Amino acid sequence: MDESSPHGRPNGDIESTSDGIGLAAIALGVRFDSAVGLVLLLVGLAVPGVVGIVFVSLVYDERGRSDFWNRVVDPGRVGFRWLVVILLVPIGIGVLAGVADLLLGGIGPAWGEGVTGFGVNPIAILPALFFATLPPILEELGWRGYALDRLQLNRSALRASLILGVVWALWHLPLFFIGGTHQHDVVGFATTSFWLFMTGTVALSVAITWVYNNTERSILGIIVLHGWVNFTAETIVAPDPLYYGLWFVLAGLIVAVWGAKTMTAAAEVPHPPLPSSP
Repeated sequence: MDESSPHGRPNGDIESTSDGIGLAAIALGVRFDSAVGLVLLLVGLAVPGVVGIVFVSLVYDERGRSDFWNRVVDPGRVGFRWLVVILLVPIGIGVLAGVADLLLGGIGPAWGEGVTGFGVNPIAILPALFFATLPPILEELGWRGYALDRLQLNRSALRASLILGVVWALWHLPLFFIGGTHQHDVVGFATTSFWLFMTGTVALSVAITWVYNNTERSILGIIVLHGWVNFTAETIVAPDPLYYGLWFVLAGLIVAVWGAKTMTAAAEVPHPPLPSSP
């Protein structure tokens, strides 16, 4: 959600800033709603993707580098079936969380501020659109485009997902100490919503690996999934415990049905084309 959201879900700003940039902001006493803070935020946005591209260039040969960029631009790897999964799962999580809240006596699902303000000022939807585009593109070039492949070389899909999920969650930790962020100003450090966010990011990592491994390691598919998760979390509001709880349920179902080793019907985790031995 955006910084005025009542919930602490993984939104655009918490999924776009490196620990290094965040620590610099803390050390300098910079708020992310200031001009300098915005610059640091944009620099942090670029870090995962730039690092991923650099490592792909250094580690892989021409086949590996071509494979990387093909996975970024080729929609054929996703296919219609998994495109439907990518689009339905995030919106389903949001709607089901809202319906569950209604059945439990709550107010049920509600529209986010970008939607409610759109009729008065169409610009209100721009933050949701931003969080659904640039952050996923830049992050996933590194997280899934490079890091997940390396982790799965000698680990099961589940173990790789959990490791990357923990790193992904810790990557955002500095934002809970920087003024002007939703995490600092609304959620707070070590609160219930804080722990839901940190653990929920790990559960989301499992779901992302499932889609990644079933779409021929499509980076494009994961960018769309990541962006759609951001957008639906910005536009459909439901209580955090129910929202994150459903991501945990989905992660558990994925492991139970598809297996922890590959999260696919295949016997082996999909791997990148590694450099040939001399």
